[in-house]
Amino acid sequence: MSEKAFESLNLSEEVLRAVKDEGWTEMTDIQESAIPHVLAGEDVIGQSSTGTGKTGAFGIPMIERINEKKKDPQALVLCPTRELAMQVCGELCKIAKYKDVKTVAVYGGQNMDTQLKGMEGADVIVGTPGRIIDHLKRHTLSLNEVKTVVLDEADEMLNMGFLDDIRMILGNAPDERQTLLFSATMPTPILRISQRFQKSPHLIKGDDGQTAFDLIEQYYCEVPRNKKTACAAQLFKQTGAKRALIFCNTKIMVDILTKRLCEAGLSARSIHGDMAQGARTRVMSGFKDGSINLLVATDVAARGIDASDIDIIINYDIPEDPDFYVHRIGRTGRAGKNGASFTLVAGSGEFFDMATVQERTGIQMKEYEIEGVDALPEDKKRVAPERKKEDRPRREKRRTSGSGKTGRVKIDVGSKCDVRAVHVIDALIRFGKVSRGDIGDIEIGEDETTATVRGDAELIAKAMNDNAATVFDFLVNCEKI
Repeated sequence: MSEKAFESLNLSEEVLRAVKDEGWTEMTDIQESAIPHVLAGEDVIGQSSTGTGKTGAFGIPMIERINEKKKDPQALVLCPTRELAMQVCGELCKIAKYKDVKTVAVYGGQNMDTQLKGMEGADVIVGTPGRIIDHLKRHTLSLNEVKTVVLDEADEMLNMGFLDDIRMILGNAPDERQTLLFSATMPTPILRISQRFQKSPHLIKGDDGQTAFDLIEQYYCEVPRNKKTACAAQLFKQTGAKRALIFCNTKIMVDILTKRLCEAGLSARSIHGDMAQGARTRVMSGFKDGSINLLVATDVAARGIDASDIDIIINYDIPEDPDFYVHRIGRTGRAGKNGASFTLVAGSGEFFDMATVQERTGIQMKEYEIEGVDALPEDKKRVAPERKKEDRPRREKRRTSGSGKTGRVKIDVGSKCDVRAVHVIDALIRFGKVSRGDIGDIEIGEDETTATVRGDAELIAKAMNDNAATVFDFLVNCEKI
């Protein structure tokens, strides 16, 4: 018997049978190292890249330790997004298929009454921090019997600002519990969480963040700024890929790029946090069954995407946080299959950004040439010229007319797109229905602009958000003076 065989562990026949049904013949590195400690009830910090079997590493022993006779939840798994919560719940259900263990996913966007009914008799709760706190405040979820808490994709939960939520949830769980923390990267805040909430945890590295990349060829493509969208479409065709995941840094750019790719005749759809859950589910179903070839997403929305056979990853925007690069490309090259990632680089500023990613990750990308670039049409919408990064936001002071309530309105575009105060003023007047005299200070950062306005700032912000894509195009493509 192989040392990596699941049969070498002290697992029940029911769990071994379920594992066999899934075609899992041998444990991955993270599973081989973590499962014995989790079975023993010990705390674990598991670091391993996406696609290396982290869910099985905590899920198999967690399900094994459930007491089927108890009625209240005995395990809680926290995930950063609803997609990941659904994915993890699905995998845990497969592991528990031959045991009397009920696993339920809870997240925002679900009907509360339906959700409460589904939670009845649940042994394992998989949920997003916000919805778990909702249930704790409503007293519709008790953690009194919870003996295992898992923080899955812990680094991403911190990036999304869930630190206080995590502290509150762990504070409501029994002190005598097992706490498992899994993450692809290990920034300092995660280690602080470990120090505060774990007891003598075992630090386990399934890989160093690079091992999983052995199956992923990583390239960069130098492209003209005014043909970036056309280059992305050509790259997809040139590689012969059947399924690609394309990353943008903002929700607005996701929508704009998706529209432009569809206009180029490609089957593209977008996914981001502003979409209703039903729409997100339909898009993901289409991507998994192959009716959608290109999925355009933000970093946050991509969490939980578990479509097999993603051929290539395209970084349309270079990630603002180099750690995100690791998460992005880990969506391909999974389950022993080869994959490739391509980072589009337009202008010297993006070359500097790419260099930062390579320095932080220790990765060296190879150059890849997109064929026929000269013959490609310019993007339908003109793209603003490159600007050098600024250390501080530009700020233009203006006085609002008269007196009254003032507030701040944020717009997801900035100096990278050559936006200036005069353009912001025009956009607020046109789309926010603000009088010129009611616009005050304007701060322009690289990717975000903030304006002080007199009046109902929330109503003005809603008007701008309702027309977000149009506002973005207006600010990027208006005549620069």
